[in-house]
Amino acid sequence: MTNINGKVALVTGASSGIGAATALALAAAGVKVGIAARRTDRLEELKAEIIKTGGEALVIEMDVVDPASIEAGVKKLVDAYGSIDILFNNAGLMPLSDIDQFKTTEWLRMVDVNVKGLLNTTAAVLPQMIKQHSGHIFNTSSIAGRKVFKGLSVYCATKHAVTAFSDGLRMEVGQTHNIRVTCIQPGAVATELYDQITDPGYRQQMDDLAKQMTFLQSADVADTIVFAAQAPAHVNVAELFVLPVEQGW
Repeated sequence: MTNINGKVALVTGASSGIGAATALALAAAGVKVGIAARRTDRLEELKAEIIKTGGEALVIEMDVVDPASIEAGVKKLVDAYGSIDILFNNAGLMPLSDIDQFKTTEWLRMVDVNVKGLLNTTAAVLPQMIKQHSGHIFNTSSIAGRKVFKGLSVYCATKHAVTAFSDGLRMEVGQTHNIRVTCIQPGAVATELYDQITDPGYRQQMDDLAKQMTFLQSADVADTIVFAAQAPAHVNVAELFVLPVEQGW
């Protein structure tokens, strides 16, 4: 089992949902957590919660679409703690709509955040991990990175890209640089992700779905991340497909 106590993590999309829950879980395991997002007020609240439970956190204002913002955030974290041992690429958007509604601004925003944002952050952190000859990168994909659903065509495309990139990254940096890569693929999770759905029909569909099954909680996904991070050093948990028991699709 890998002891992650004293390690340093960067968590993007940390202002809510899976990102916030994972920051809390890592901090509880003794990890110094750089919590990154655009909403710094939410990050300050999260930091206070982490400190209250005996953890350590650094607030980092970061927009994953802006490479300069990421570079500054990574530098701030390394300057503060001396390393980055865990990267959790978690920032993401999911505004559902049918293609013939032509919500192209939403399409491109998903590509910018879900794909380019992940690539930007990985590119900023990897040199530090290569220098250390160690590290663990977690990428948030989705069940939508394994299957395709109506109304989620562009979202599915972005998450399939995350899944493909994660596996390629694992093959390229694992043996060469001693860096592990884990792709997290959650099913239905109760998060703020659904608040971004501007199509009233699909928004109602998600609300109805929440009444039909017990969604995963963000903490459930966070627990799987801590599990993979604590796997023995020679073990790479490459994919974690995490679903509610009642999710039959």
